[in-house]
Amino acid sequence: MKYGISIFPTAYAIRPAELAVAAEARGFDSFWVPEHSHIPVSDATPGLDSGGLPNMYYETIDPFVSLATAAEATDKILLGTSICLIVQRDPIQLAKEVASLDVLSDGRFQLGIGAGWNAPEIENHGTPFNRRVSVMRERVEAMKRIWTQEKAEYHGKYVDFDPMYAWPKPEQKPHPPLHIAANLPNGMKRVVSYGDGWMPMPGAGETEPLQHVAELRQRVTDAGRDGNAFEISMYYAPPDDGYINQMKEAGVDRAIFVLEPNPRDAALKQLDEITEVMARNG
Repeated sequence: MKYGISIFPTAYAIRPAELAVAAEARGFDSFWVPEHSHIPVSDATPGLDSGGLPNMYYETIDPFVSLATAAEATDKILLGTSICLIVQRDPIQLAKEVASLDVLSDGRFQLGIGAGWNAPEIENHGTPFNRRVSVMRERVEAMKRIWTQEKAEYHGKYVDFDPMYAWPKPEQKPHPPLHIAANLPNGMKRVVSYGDGWMPMPGAGETEPLQHVAELRQRVTDAGRDGNAFEISMYYAPPDDGYINQMKEAGVDRAIFVLEPNPRDAALKQLDEITEVMARNG
């Protein structure tokens, strides 16, 4: 099994580049950061120290800026979003950001995406909450054309543009892997349809992710693709030996451990503790 590290980058946490360097030196295969453009004031999320959400959700730094600093400081560790809220971003500009980061990292970028859960946040960006999955699908399709075609064109219900040029193209061909965050079984169709991987969070849905691994790989195979090459990365995994063994037995490819957004010394101490878990489990 492979092991990754994720953190909410904030102004008071260890710098993303420093943590990525430390994770690479300790043998972790990947470094991931999430995103929230903002957290609207609502009954569910009234503000800092309110108990609605941990403060890091309100204070997270842009993931592409964070990963760009990490890319410059590292050589081989994969760099990914966990996740990018694609519904809240312009697809033409996002396609360029993804391609640019992939080029500058020498082909190490991994694009984790999801439709989002915070309805006011999504709707502040102009997308009705009940249409977000359809919008995400079209934006993925449009970006794939931009990444792979010299003269890209797309005409959909939510994304529409005439032939255009857009460079750079990604270093990875045809494009960086897309890891889809979705609860199964309801999200199975979109994960199989346009994902190169699945990125579930234990406890987030009505069912546990481990029970869907075998079915998902079979569905990918039935769709004419290599189910064994489809990568399953379970993030927010607790550093628990027993649960890691369950993931291995189920066929999960990568466990991504989430660090608290602590300053340097405390973050590196937690990283060392997780490194010991990784070493024990191989």
